[in-house]
Amino acid sequence: MGLTLSEFLPYRLNCLSEAISQEIRPIYRDHFGLNRPEWRVLVALADLGTATAKDVGTHSAQHKTRISRAVHALEKRRWLTREPDPNDRRSEMLTLTAAGHRAYCDLVGPMRDREARILDRLSPEDREALGDALGALETALGLSSPKPPAR
Repeated sequence: MGLTLSEFLPYRLNCLSEAISQEIRPIYRDHFGLNRPEWRVLVALADLGTATAKDVGTHSAQHKTRISRAVHALEKRRWLTREPDPNDRRSEMLTLTAAGHRAYCDLVGPMRDREARILDRLSPEDREALGDALGALETALGLSSPKPPAR
């Protein structure tokens, strides 16, 4: 039994991820001047509040090198600050600044609109099935706790 790449689940999911990323890229790149790791760090910190780079990496599924570069870029923009972690001197606590929160708030609407335009290409039944299937895979792989189906 062989392997047909176009039928291999990891390959199909990767292709879908890249296609969706291509559709949202103009929002964070052209309108905000961010690259993919930077916008993910920005959104992860908005989700987490104050967090370590390791926490951000886990939350945003990114490698520590990408996190480090993104943190440096966002710090240069004055969108985040770093403070020593009082519990671990090898680590720093990252926090969005007021300007970082404003950038995040400005990014949310256009990103949600683009997401909706992508999902609008599916029927309501297909959107629900997609949400259910993604949730089931995430749970099966230990990535999240079960979530209610997307409606």
